[in-house]
Amino acid sequence: MALTPMMQQYMEVKESYKDCILFFRLGDFYEMFFEDAKIASRELELVLTGRDCGLKERAPMCGIPYHAANSYIGRLINKGYKIAICEQLEDPALAKGIVKRGIIKVVTPGTYTDSTFLEENKNNYIACLYIDTQTNISALCFADVSTGEFNCTDTPFNLSTILDEISKYSPSEILIQDSISIDLLNKMKDIFSGSFTKLDESYFAGETKNMLEDQFENFTGENYSNEIIKCCGSLLKYIRETQKNDLSHINKFSYYNIVDYLTIDGNSRRNLEITESLRENNKKGSLLWVIDKTNTSMGGRQLRRWLEQPLINKVKIEERLDSVEEISNNISYHEDLKEALKNIYDIERLVGKISSKSVNAKELNFLKNSIEKIPEVKSILSNFHTKLLKYMYENLDELKDIYVLLDKSILDNPAISLKEGNLIKKGYNSDIDELKEIKAHGKEWIASLENSEREVTKIKSLKIGYNKVFGYYIEVTKSNLNLVPEGRYIRKQTLTNAERYITPELKEMEDKILGAEEKLINLEYSVFIEVRDKIEIEVDRMQKSAKIISEVDCLSSLARVAIENNYCKPKITNSDNIIIEEGRHPVVEKMIDSGEFISNDINIDTGKNQLLLITGPNMAGKSTYMRQIALIVIMAQIGSFVPAKNASISVCDKIFTRIGASDDLASGKSTFMVEMWEVSNILKNATNKSLILLDEVGRGTSTYDGLSIAWSVIEYICKNSKLKCKTLFATHYHELTKLEGKIDGVKNYCVSVKEMEDNIVFLRKIIRGGADQSYGIEVAKLAGLPEEVLKRAGEILNSLESKKLKENKCAGSEIALDAEYSINEKKAHLKNEEMIKEKAPMLEPTRQLGFSDIEKTNLVKDITDIDILNMTPMDGFNKLYDIIRRAKSIR
Repeated sequence: MALTPMMQQYMEVKESYKDCILFFRLGDFYEMFFEDAKIASRELELVLTGRDCGLKERAPMCGIPYHAANSYIGRLINKGYKIAICEQLEDPALAKGIVKRGIIKVVTPGTYTDSTFLEENKNNYIACLYIDTQTNISALCFADVSTGEFNCTDTPFNLSTILDEISKYSPSEILIQDSISIDLLNKMKDIFSGSFTKLDESYFAGETKNMLEDQFENFTGENYSNEIIKCCGSLLKYIRETQKNDLSHINKFSYYNIVDYLTIDGNSRRNLEITESLRENNKKGSLLWVIDKTNTSMGGRQLRRWLEQPLINKVKIEERLDSVEEISNNISYHEDLKEALKNIYDIERLVGKISSKSVNAKELNFLKNSIEKIPEVKSILSNFHTKLLKYMYENLDELKDIYVLLDKSILDNPAISLKEGNLIKKGYNSDIDELKEIKAHGKEWIASLENSEREVTKIKSLKIGYNKVFGYYIEVTKSNLNLVPEGRYIRKQTLTNAERYITPELKEMEDKILGAEEKLINLEYSVFIEVRDKIEIEVDRMQKSAKIISEVDCLSSLARVAIENNYCKPKITNSDNIIIEEGRHPVVEKMIDSGEFISNDINIDTGKNQLLLITGPNMAGKSTYMRQIALIVIMAQIGSFVPAKNASISVCDKIFTRIGASDDLASGKSTFMVEMWEVSNILKNATNKSLILLDEVGRGTSTYDGLSIAWSVIEYICKNSKLKCKTLFATHYHELTKLEGKIDGVKNYCVSVKEMEDNIVFLRKIIRGGADQSYGIEVAKLAGLPEEVLKRAGEILNSLESKKLKENKCAGSEIALDAEYSINEKKAHLKNEEMIKEKAPMLEPTRQLGFSDIEKTNLVKDITDIDILNMTPMDGFNKLYDIIRRAKSIR
């Protein structure tokens, strides 16, 4: 059996779009068949039916009304699917044979532009990654089809750099070569939740330079690398192929160098909760949540971009800071500015809709109303004198000609649909005015006829109606049929409770009215297209004004936050010092009651105060303190005031954090493995201009292994001449406090704790000196562990400490540190046992020791349980090796 002609047509279209769900237009519905239907019915909760297709079995089928397609498309896009929309390309009434159909658009997660389903204050990026294995150069390109942004960069191939850069944009779709290594692809999939689209290598090999030059006036192929051209050209080609449009609003080619912005790796972005909280993965609880008081969607997106890419150029940072200061010092102008911005719609995305030919008349009115507010914004800006605000005032285009065009042409309350008329104002087009006059008078004539017929027939319920099948008709209920004059009307239709009639005069007027109405609808649509096309020519001007407005909105938001939260203007320096007086965590202080947050100071540099070693119990505030330093630096480098009494901020090039780790079971990585990978990444990529935050390095393994690693990391950071960067190092290994005075730059700090009988109070204050207690059991008590467990833990702790002191074995890692530095300083080759014996009498009693006694007992038990007669030689060798290893660790 052969497929039916319609199903053959479907299969031909589907063949070219195998990776998409095909929306196949049949009448008033988009239908899906076979596997597409099964997927759509499951994801959209639609009824799965069937249709005869010419085969033995019916084709699985489900459908949706075409006028409601947007909501269904949005739901599928959010689940990561692509949709190919196949429309009827001719009027079915005029078609000979099967209706001609074709793909008018492919909607993908990265090219989706429906503002109903997009976050207002967040860009929807599509990314492209191209790696040239010959040159070892990688290129990255990012575009937002809804706003017209198009940014790119290239760099020598480095996995961490690529992942960090992609995480900055959080794209919803990433284009990659199909030859990409499985290892790299898996690492990207582990981190990014967006969809991945593989493109054949030939897709990148095509001629793309001319395409880029045609699209972007500011692009010249000779100025960019082959990797950039291939990457950007392929992304542009993909956008054109999916949108079936050249998209004039994507008109500015923007190349940037990664080193021109503060680098924050993906892990640090998550740990610092810059744009979303770690626990809930939403805006509330993030730094963005605190500082985003923008009044426009454009400003919200711009502020997010500022946070994702803080500046490292001192002059540009200070220009923003000066502007924020001037706005915050002029409260009256600030309030006026805020009110003016409130009434400005999303010009960037409206321009995108104009360019993609999907804008309606109501949205053009939104644009008009927004443009109407620009002169007011410009007038307010004229009162400011800082360099950046003055530049914005001078370059803000009021777009008056566009406003005049829209005000003259588009009705104040137009129809949403473009094919129903009611779009164009009276006086803009004489032909439209004439047709509207005919239409209006015709309806007046109909109303007059209805009244006169009621008078003649004495039938008060007589009415003149209209439908698309019969046109205009006179309707009389059956109860009044005896009143109809004989021969006056021509019977047209019989209903259950009424009769419908026509007259020659009524039909004649119908032709005039309907002819005028059809012409009017077509003419209004045509004139609307002319108006839209005239505006599209001015896309570049509108985008420039939108960008200035978004930046004004950001500065206004930062000024408001500074006033409301009592922030100070930081001093930006190119020295190596970060000095903060009474600094606060911007997010935590907003989440607790006013006045409860304890502020703290910091003085850190690349010299004597290079590495601050912070000790103290859990829950005391070490991590909060470290995070607040990083957030204050980030805020300063986007041009924001900061939560402190005073601040002097040295410009950092990179910020790294290793705060908190979790098992990555899906990829077989333990807490410790994740921790070591993060530390490795930091040590390989940090520079002497970086800021590093390390929390509990080494805690994921045994005490001695962890202590050794932590100690070695400190040495490496402080002694490596290429590194020696500002570092905050929180630890529970109190033995590391001995490093102050032995390693240049290490300074001890701790969290102040007040003991009250069996309880402790965290004072949240960072003070000089090292902590000598962990307060583990006290913290467990605060966490709510059962009293029985706490009591038993205290007994075990006392027992272990007593035995430790009695046996006076192993001088502990504290002595190991002294011993190691004796070796380094004296260059002696003494055995560790002799050094421990020599120093053992000098030991100070410690409050909390390890569990070596328990380990020792377990080792003895394991040795006595060995069944040597039932072991192979290899088993015996392995067991002996294990015993020796364990014995060494608890000596």
